Amino acid sequence: MSRVGKKPVAVPAGVNVAISDRHVAIEKGANKLQFTHRPEIEVRWNAEKREIVCTLPESRAEDQACNAYWGTTRSLIQNMVSGVTKGYEKKLEVVGVGWNASLQGNKLVMNLGYSKPVELPVPPGVKVAVERQFITLSSADKQVVGQFAATIRAQRKPEPYNGKGVKYANEQIIRKEGKTVVGR
Repeated sequence: MSRVGKKPVAVPAGVNVAISDRHVAIEKGANKLQFTHRPEIEVRWNAEKREIVCTLPESRAEDQACNAYWGTTRSLIQNMVSGVTKGYEKKLEVVGVGWNASLQGNKLVMNLGYSKPVELPVPPGVKVAVERQFITLSSADKQVVGQFAATIRAQRKPEPYNGKGVKYANEQIIRKEGKTVVGR
């Protein structure tokens, strides 16, 4: 049995939920997220208690893969509810002399010590704010924000000797000592 899957997802007031067949849509204001869950899992909306309940049929209770899908489905729906109500945010920091980032139209342009600047198109639904060395990404979709942040960081990962690169704002880089000359 999935411990995560058993818990119902509480839906705050003002959030609209629509479930048809395997399709779940959650909406609040301009934020709208959709998800199609696996056929092994049953998702029901309880309007009286304002909660979404994910269940697994008794015939599939012993299957480990189905238990994993059950917990994952519940977590994804919880992330959707949190996303439309509060949203998600990631902050990145560009560390290096002369390295910076700027927003030009719908592209994030970064000078990271390469011969040419790195240009990344901003995914739809993601808001990007750039302030000197800091890049702030925000959206209702947790997966899109995390993936775009990982793509930005992959352009120049932080290196352990000088600490230069693109890192998450709360990330700690373990520094290494450089080469030393022993006895001359």
